[in-house]
Amino acid sequence: MLYTSTRDKSVKVTSAQAIAQGISKDGGLFVPETIPAISKQFVDSLVGLDYISRAKKVLALYLTDYTEEEIDMCVSGAYAKGKFSSDKVSPIKTIAEGKNILELWRGPTCAFKDMALQLLPYLLTTAAKKTVADKTIVILVATSGDTGKAALEGFKDVDGTKIMVFYPNDGVSPMQKLQMTTQAGENVAVCAINGNFDDAQSGVKKIFTDKEVAAKLDEKGMMFSSANSINWGRLVPQIVYYISAYCDLIENGTIKNGDEVNVVVPTGNFGNILAAYYAKKMGIPFGKLICASNANNVLTDFLKTGTYDRNRKFFTTTSPSMDILISSNLERLLYHLTDESAETVSKWMTELNTQGKYTVCDKVKALVTELFDAGCCDDKETAQTIADTYKNGYLLDTHTAVAVKVYDEYVKATGDKKETIIASTANPYKFSAAVLGAVAEVPEDADEFRQVELLRETTGEECPEQLATLKGKSPRFTDCCNKEDMINKVYDMLGI
Repeated sequence: MLYTSTRDKSVKVTSAQAIAQGISKDGGLFVPETIPAISKQFVDSLVGLDYISRAKKVLALYLTDYTEEEIDMCVSGAYAKGKFSSDKVSPIKTIAEGKNILELWRGPTCAFKDMALQLLPYLLTTAAKKTVADKTIVILVATSGDTGKAALEGFKDVDGTKIMVFYPNDGVSPMQKLQMTTQAGENVAVCAINGNFDDAQSGVKKIFTDKEVAAKLDEKGMMFSSANSINWGRLVPQIVYYISAYCDLIENGTIKNGDEVNVVVPTGNFGNILAAYYAKKMGIPFGKLICASNANNVLTDFLKTGTYDRNRKFFTTTSPSMDILISSNLERLLYHLTDESAETVSKWMTELNTQGKYTVCDKVKALVTELFDAGCCDDKETAQTIADTYKNGYLLDTHTAVAVKVYDEYVKATGDKKETIIASTANPYKFSAAVLGAVAEVPEDADEFRQVELLRETTGEECPEQLATLKGKSPRFTDCCNKEDMINKVYDMLGI
């Protein structure tokens, strides 16, 4: 299988090249030339297998230039026993009729990004040996909170790599910030920026596509790659967990193979829900893909109107990982829905860059409406959903609460009560202040770790050790820069 660029169909690279490079030189994203089809029999063959075995089978369909031994090494290393707090890796729990919560936060950083970022270092270093064996891979990451820590944890002290993470100074939770700024590892660096996630993301993309910067790194035997979901190596592991979740619903008797299931995903950069789209296109019988947004509802508006418009007020919310106005992975969806018209996608992306908005054609709008539904909610509604769900015996984080609220509104509006997978993206303790505030009174003088204690006392839910042990740790990384100075921070890290 070869991969091409969403902005230039003449590009043909292997999966290893796509993963090592991260982003196409034309600024486009790598996509598979064909989406592999799977049968009911293939799904049957996955039911009863553990997560590692399922992952090997699914990934082999996309990573055709990796040997069976290489895929085995990558997957077995990423999801080895003890790395995730559940033997199922991503267990699914039914909390009410039709509501099946897919817990994607059982990994070392307590966020769904671990599902991909424990695997990506293995995929990337294997790819580098195949394609650029003599170069150091420099991972650049823009994060709205969870990707940064998961990438740092995944790549810390990995031979042949360096990683630098940029995050919005006032746009992550205190726990997320502490996780990143206390990160161990000799090859890691972290820097805040004055601005929001979109500023960090656009700054990283600009560095990636700067030919002068690339030449400077090449002189030093280095090259850039990405750990954001613009890298295909980040996205393909996410397809696995949706297929695995469908298999779990068959295994536990909730559905039969072939039954249609809806999927709800809280998303800002569109990568998580795009993975569900790929699973659906492969043959998993997903019905509606329901996109859940917070007050930064640019995706909700696009999916309902066909116009993507980032020219709007930016909100800092209690679900900060979705505080995004430029959803990079939407570009991949548009490529597939335009019959792979790189010219059309390039035109829309240029309009987004120059005018801040674009409107898709009627054909694409109709396809979007057929595939997706969408909704959004504000912080008040998010808190109420946490409170209501907790009363029924399950504690949500703020992002998953957005998804549950949007799902409830979807059922009210449509009457569609078929079994539904709701992607749960973070442990509640990553956002302890907001979650505590939803279920109890918060003393004004309570700091982050007092709030953690109160949340445990109130709910009886244990705080994961990797979050609890952050108490008392001093930050290693305290730098903050403007967007325009990001490249200089990169040079400082690399000593060039």
